[in-house]
Amino acid sequence: MISIKTQQELVLMRGAGKIVAEILAVLKEYTRPGITTLELDELAERECKKRNVKAAFKGYGGFPYTICASPNEKVVHGFSSREPLQEGDILSIDFGVLYKGFYGDAAITLPVGLIDDEAIRLLEVTEKSLQKGISAAVIHGRLTDISHAVQVCAEGEGFSVVREFVGHGIGRQLHEDPQISNFGAPGQGPKLKAGMTFAIEPMINMGLPGVKILDDGWTAVTVDGKLSAHFEHTVALTDNGPEILTAL
Repeated sequence: MISIKTQQELVLMRGAGKIVAEILAVLKEYTRPGITTLELDELAERECKKRNVKAAFKGYGGFPYTICASPNEKVVHGFSSREPLQEGDILSIDFGVLYKGFYGDAAITLPVGLIDDEAIRLLEVTEKSLQKGISAAVIHGRLTDISHAVQVCAEGEGFSVVREFVGHGIGRQLHEDPQISNFGAPGQGPKLKAGMTFAIEPMINMGLPGVKILDDGWTAVTVDGKLSAHFEHTVALTDNGPEILTAL
């Protein structure tokens, strides 16, 4: 069942989202050649403690880190590492917090130093596909309108959509109903209502859409070793349109 949030609950979710956005902005500032994703993970943990919030992912289902750090061909759920990032890498960071009983969740993909033109285009199109999905999250619409908008944007630019992972409802739980695919025909699924809160998160590949899971049981990588990007926002549906809760 999809939960409908009250105005008071949305106030708390805005608080959670703002903290997620602030910490991701700090991580963005420190992402450069030579830093390790383990250092970024430790920085995120310190920022959580500074704000007296719980990191949403650490310990979730046994996940051992504060951020999901997924460079280059890693799609999602990457483990933090002592290996320094290199000029020309891209890095996806997925991060969430628990604040006063409510979750916020967002992801960004960052250039590490200078990156090539096709990587730039992958990042731009993935972020654009997120925005298209958010724009489709309007009351009286249907759930798969979001999915379809993401797919049309990404595939129209020559990229492929990861199908194994989905967005989700969010609120008192990190993952609530419904699951939100990033592909599919429009006009299907539950009718969208004010007070629904979703984490919309396209994962877009430069090559084939398929992924495989590494031996750690978590890290998903592209099957062909080509780059993948991931952008995500927590969004509330309102009478005035979608409200992004994890934007600065």
